[in-house]
Amino acid sequence: MSRAVGALTVALALTALGGPAAAAPLADGGVNLPVIPSALAAGASCTAGSSAVAEAVPWEQRSLGLARVWRTAGGRAGGAGVTVAVVDTGVAAQAPALAGRVTSVGAADGDCVGHGTFVAGLIAAAPSRQARFAGVASGARVLAVRGTDARGAATPASLASGIRSAAQAGAEIIVVSPALAQGSAELTAAVAYAAKRDALLIAAAAPDPTGPATASPPPPRDYWPGSDPGVLSVLDLDAKGSRPANAPSPLRADLSAPGDGVVGIGPSGKGHYIGSGASLAAAYVAGTAALVRSAHPDLTAAETAARLTGTAYPSDVPRLDPYAAVSSVRDGDTARSSGAAADGAVRVDTHSSATLAGRRALVVVSAGAAVGLGVAWVGAVFRLRRRAG
Repeated sequence: MSRAVGALTVALALTALGGPAAAAPLADGGVNLPVIPSALAAGASCTAGSSAVAEAVPWEQRSLGLARVWRTAGGRAGGAGVTVAVVDTGVAAQAPALAGRVTSVGAADGDCVGHGTFVAGLIAAAPSRQARFAGVASGARVLAVRGTDARGAATPASLASGIRSAAQAGAEIIVVSPALAQGSAELTAAVAYAAKRDALLIAAAAPDPTGPATASPPPPRDYWPGSDPGVLSVLDLDAKGSRPANAPSPLRADLSAPGDGVVGIGPSGKGHYIGSGASLAAAYVAGTAALVRSAHPDLTAAETAARLTGTAYPSDVPRLDPYAAVSSVRDGDTARSSGAAADGAVRVDTHSSATLAGRRALVVVSAGAAVGLGVAWVGAVFRLRRRAG
């Protein structure tokens, strides 16, 4: 498999911290977007719709090459036939960009915070004539599942209940936004239950920012459910390919994707918000997974995870490559024969096509070196003969 790898010139959208009243400028310099909160402070009112519309293509869509992906994956309506569960603050069923494609478990069709709607929009928001923003897989359906209380606070028990509900409802992909400093046996059991039902579980590898940056970052540690076996954990990057200096970090993560200063929808209206955090990076991975499972419906959850990680750009934390994940040619069911797939885990070996590409590159480099040595040897012999008369 060959891929064109180039540096993308993108402008940095500022990482915005704070409540819904805060605002951050977009990269095009002309539009201020309100900040989407991950939880509401005490006494804060519900998040309202935004009147600001992002007219330029967001940097994260360009960085991921989504225009190219959509030309390959059935246009912007890719992801058809796949249901993605969003375990978060709920999803506003009245959000125009998601109209007609949201079902809910219980009272999850309301979203006072707005974060779950923002995440669902990154996954599946429909394009519009007024804005250049769209979700990764706007043909996918969204299952809203409450994983927090009405104001965004989550516990191991609330996340466990949300994951089980999503799996029982038949979601092929489950994305979990909250990242908790403490797990539980109940939460681990819910993750295993989802894996047995062939649901691909994707989670933020670290918590989203909730306030001003601290003087020094906390030491790396595990966060749940991202640290549980069988979960594809995702870390956030900004437009420069790095993370905020003071952001909390996990001990490990499976993938990285855009997540800092990204554009998305709010719980009402046609305007946009800006947000930051690993939960938003997880949404981009979930949208890509929807494209993969729609284009390759015979893949299991573990095989889908193998495809996402095996086709990612090599890095300290491999970077999501939606085009390669959707379009790469399968050399066989690598995940089906791996030991990781047998127990439902998604920490799998490198995709076979990526391994083949590495071997081909090694052959080319070796051949080039041999030619260079041959030229040098002929030159040396020629000089010696001249000196000998």
